[in-house]
Amino acid sequence: MKIIMLGAPGAGKGTQAKKIAEKYQIPHISTGDIFRANIKNGTELGKKAKTYMDQGLLVPDELVCDLVVDRVKQEDCKNGYILDGFPRTIPQAESLDEALGQMGESLDYAINVDVPDEHIVNRMSGRRACVGCGATYHIVYAPTKKEGVCDVCGAELILRDDDKPETVQKRLSVYHEQTQPLIDYYKGKGILKDVDGTKDMDVVFQAITDILGA
Repeated sequence: MKIIMLGAPGAGKGTQAKKIAEKYQIPHISTGDIFRANIKNGTELGKKAKTYMDQGLLVPDELVCDLVVDRVKQEDCKNGYILDGFPRTIPQAESLDEALGQMGESLDYAINVDVPDEHIVNRMSGRRACVGCGATYHIVYAPTKKEGVCDVCGAELILRDDDKPETVQKRLSVYHEQTQPLIDYYKGKGILKDVDGTKDMDVVFQAITDILGA
């Protein structure tokens, strides 16, 4: 079962990917984790990626795809995997399809966690992070016992810069420009499945397991 997760930043796709990985006993693969692992282990691909990252540049599509393909060839991926955060663009999707095709494989599902922009802005601008221990809360969905104070360590809570409405809007416009076209791409391949991400987390998960079966 080879799955990719699609959805805007803050749609909750990472949370759902973790739950799917747990239920179906397949690895949850995020590009960030792959980069970190390769850089830490000093692999050739990791060294190449690091030269770009150290300069604050985006790692080229071809190299990202090589890193992902290298990861999915590992033993723990033999029963499938979930890709989260890759591909982000059509060229990346085409490179991935080509590389998988050479291995005699293809993706089974592209699951799109669909959440309207205004929901995402409300959801993310309600997040609060603890300056002390890093615990996260939400003023509506997961409030602290005492307003503005962390339940765990008693430190102050802040609204992080990347959760501020104007930053979220920027991230969403980049998403619509670059990643939204993937939805049409996978629809054309007949593997796209939409789920309503505005519902409760468990309801969304149930909808996904209904698609995947068992």
